[in-house]
Amino acid sequence: MAGRLHSKLSQAFEPDYLAVIDESESHRGHAGWREGGGTHFRVEMRSAAFDGMGRVARSRAVHRVLREELDGPIHALALDLSGSDG
Repeated sequence: MAGRLHSKLSQAFEPDYLAVIDESESHRGHAGWREGGGTHFRVEMRSAAFDGMGRVARSRAVHRVLREELDGPIHALALDLSGSDG
């Protein structure tokens, strides 16, 4: 799942930096967790596509790209997003 997220985000935002971290194991026993992981992710991304956008607009843009995954297997998505200026 992390590879799929990485691919979709790379295509949509052409980031200077992108890390997709599966944090599922640290949520073992919590709501939404299931054996095998792929339920809780952190995305750290820096992209010129976010320049001039506020925090909420950046988050909404990512959610649009990952709508299918968020409606399905992903239970939680933490976002750390910035424009090209950091």
